Amino acid sequence: MDLKNIFSFREQEDEAKPFLDHIGELRVMIIRMAVTLVVATVAAFFFRDMLAAIIQHPLLAVDPVRANSLQSLGVADSMTISLSLAFYAGLVISFPILTIFLAQFLFPALKPGERRILLPVSVFALLLFIIGISFAYFVVLPGTLDFFFKDAKSMKWTPTWTVREYYSFTTQFLIAFGVAFEMPIVVLALVKLGFLTAEKLRKTRSVAIVTIFTVAAFITPSPDLVTYLLMGGPMVVLYEFCIILARWVEPKVEAGGIGG
Repeated sequence: MDLKNIFSFREQEDEAKPFLDHIGELRVMIIRMAVTLVVATVAAFFFRDMLAAIIQHPLLAVDPVRANSLQSLGVADSMTISLSLAFYAGLVISFPILTIFLAQFLFPALKPGERRILLPVSVFALLLFIIGISFAYFVVLPGTLDFFFKDAKSMKWTPTWTVREYYSFTTQFLIAFGVAFEMPIVVLALVKLGFLTAEKLRKTRSVAIVTIFTVAAFITPSPDLVTYLLMGGPMVVLYEFCIILARWVEPKVEAGGIGG
């Protein structure tokens, strides 16, 4: 299978569009996505106090005193961190719309029935993202913070965390889990493109598991073994779920779906 499959959908239109037309479509897509993200970010900014409290909550389970005494060393920390939190919240809020804009650019030759599933797929992707973040927030993050807190004390150090470091670590941690849980959507797209099948996924299971835990080692912003396993374990489960998804998608491809 060569890379032409990636662009085959764009060649299914009545007439092949000039290259500059595609550049124009790309520009329009980028502008739409940027405007949507900015609007969502601005809206989320008005709830910055609530967002900050949500991110700070896991630390309360570890040490309530420390949670109320995070140090702000930068003059503009309150604004820069608020903007960062608003951006991530805006990204989550606008995720389904951004996905639709991207799909409309990549797959303009989708049939009417296939276009109708864009919104459900986008919502499913958002749901997976939220599940990943929720799993990290409620299950993994408190234990990870507790590990680092106790580890610092075992070294006879006083764990004095700054606001910037704490919020940077926790947001990256949550986003990493959210992105990891998007694996079924990526596999679904690759199956639609013809690069993957359920049989290929089954045959490469052992290689995939090794790859998953290797990737988990890089994207997990925490070196402790428990967090590493809690990142890799669910991804392995998701991989098995991807095999089931591939079986469901394949008949549509063979029957002349968007890759047909």
